[in-house]
Amino acid sequence: MGLYMLSRRSVLLGGLALWLGPAGAFAQAPSEESVLAILKDRIDVGRESLGLVAAFWDHDRRSVFAQGQSGADNNRPLDGDTVFEIGSITKVFTALLFADMVLRGELAPDDPAAKYLPANVRMPDFEGEPITLMDLATYTSGLPRMPSNFAPKNPANPYIDYTAERLYDYLSNYKLGYRPGRHYEYANLGFGLLGHILELRAGRSFEEMVVSRICAPLGMDDTRINLSDSMRQRLARGHSALLVPVANWDFSVLAGAGALRSTANDLLKFLQACMNPADGPVAAALKMSLSQRRPRASERDVALGWFVANRFGDEVVWKDGGTGGYATFIGYSTKTQRNFILLSNTADYFANTQLGTHLVNAAYPAPKLRRQVPVDPAILAAYAGRYELTPAFVLTVRADGARLFVRGTGQDELEAFAESETDFFSRIVNAQITFARPEGGVAPSLILHQNGKDQLAKRIP
Repeated sequence: MGLYMLSRRSVLLGGLALWLGPAGAFAQAPSEESVLAILKDRIDVGRESLGLVAAFWDHDRRSVFAQGQSGADNNRPLDGDTVFEIGSITKVFTALLFADMVLRGELAPDDPAAKYLPANVRMPDFEGEPITLMDLATYTSGLPRMPSNFAPKNPANPYIDYTAERLYDYLSNYKLGYRPGRHYEYANLGFGLLGHILELRAGRSFEEMVVSRICAPLGMDDTRINLSDSMRQRLARGHSALLVPVANWDFSVLAGAGALRSTANDLLKFLQACMNPADGPVAAALKMSLSQRRPRASERDVALGWFVANRFGDEVVWKDGGTGGYATFIGYSTKTQRNFILLSNTADYFANTQLGTHLVNAAYPAPKLRRQVPVDPAILAAYAGRYELTPAFVLTVRADGARLFVRGTGQDELEAFAESETDFFSRIVNAQITFARPEGGVAPSLILHQNGKDQLAKRIP
């Protein structure tokens, strides 16, 4: 996962953002009643999503649960065949396609990315060391999360006008700041580039290769970029974190970063193949996708497309995704075989990922269920102002009647929701604010709660 607050729609496709265990790790899979109760609370109490579909395998038992609404014009009930944008879970498919091409001898892991790009593209290197295909597949290319020339004409559908020409121009003028293979950074750009290179090498579209080499062998008929008429009828409507309907996303050259749509039933087939690759038709590529590991952070590695967490005496393999109106999660424990899929038709990214991880291994904490309460507009007006977190980073708070908004230096303005008169939370990022009680009509300070830290910010003129 990566950072998406600075431009949360255009940079998204999975991950966590910035406003700057216990026992039970190996418990049995959750019951249908408990899962349904959790989903219902997150919709009815927390108002985090309009609709959720969850699924898991328990030995030979396949379970799919749904709560809420699809939001589609046809009002079709949510079920295992409901179609969602799966965002950055696409990266796992891109990496698996890369592994398959390696095993077929069509390319090599250590091939420089430049080898497959047009001759006029000046691919960046670091002191002569090139970016390899394996670097791209493991989030360690040294390229940034997003290209600086990513400037969508339509922020509601941000990736559609980012073309190969713009990608080539960016690569030709970028200077690497890190040696390839050494530095982790979330990689929408890197995986989009990898998918494009695989297209160029094979002479076929990314979607055609995913369908023929992964989906067809696994019987996944509802995992596509371009929707069939049947899939279109089953598509859940995407919603913002405020439960407002939003547009679907379309992709050009960066399709490998997040263009796929899928269903819980299809992802169950994929998950089962990942967990038991010895029995699957793409077994060798699935095994390779987990065989290469590079460090990401404490107790966490990356494999090919996947994240791998080693905590609580367990190994959890997982990937999340997010687009403008959807949040998705897929993951499993290699030790217990406990697994979970969670698909939301709302951009409740952090809560969705945290809940999915918790349902794979109960030692990971579940997201706090936050209930919004009304606050007197006069109190909100007392919070308006500028608060200095550091000399270079100020939180600007704005009141608009019964609503409160917060903007960090250089970031988008986000709405803050009250769970008490002094405590507020974001539905976009995992960050909370506690305001000091007003003195002389204004709050003198606030505390930002984020990334496990409580940071004091004092009011400034």
